[in-house]
Amino acid sequence: MLVCHKYKFIFFKTQKTASTSIEIALSSLCSEEDIITPISKNDEKVRQSLGYLGPRNYKVPFVKYSKSDIVDLVLKGKRRELYNHISCEELIPVIGDKIFKDYYKFCFERNPYEKAISLFFHEGGYERWTSLKKFIAQGGLKIIKGYDQYTVNNIVAVDDIFKYEDIPTALDTIAKKIGLQQKIELPKTKLKSQFRKDKRPFDEVLSEEEKDLISTIWAREIKLMEY
Repeated sequence: MLVCHKYKFIFFKTQKTASTSIEIALSSLCSEEDIITPISKNDEKVRQSLGYLGPRNYKVPFVKYSKSDIVDLVLKGKRRELYNHISCEELIPVIGDKIFKDYYKFCFERNPYEKAISLFFHEGGYERWTSLKKFIAQGGLKIIKGYDQYTVNNIVAVDDIFKYEDIPTALDTIAKKIGLQQKIELPKTKLKSQFRKDKRPFDEVLSEEEKDLISTIWAREIKLMEY
């Protein structure tokens, strides 16, 4: 997740949507005072190799602490932190209503059937699970926040939700909206794509039963994004 004050945008990092690559690219626009949440060590090496700023300002100020945050701090010595896949609802109390309202907020969504397959392989694929159906039945898709990440009280709280399938066009739109003169370039290093071994279209991978299960679990995303 990024909060960039110079260009007044907030990027919400959704899951299985090339969001790490997009975040690294957008990090090139960030300054010392911006909020940049941590990513994995390997991905951080990519960001560092490009000369972009790394994690900063993601520890929640003490004045924003709740009672439970104070308890965690006293008993566990644990600071509350903003994190990569934080939701709108979690972020608003920290940055305040004005910044959230005034800044351009955006994220990405993906064809839910492709997203399910991508997640399945990321979580071990056939080597860990006997089938995708079993993975879904045992709650494998529940680690994806999706709709709940970019909504508040069941209402979309971001300005734009772009489709993963339209990333190049979306990046051009984002650049224009935040007043950039140059294009937003994704890192050339492929991140995490090595997990998915079956590159066939989802229609050739999923059974009708598996499609139905995914359609039920991610019905809100499918309706909203018209997949």
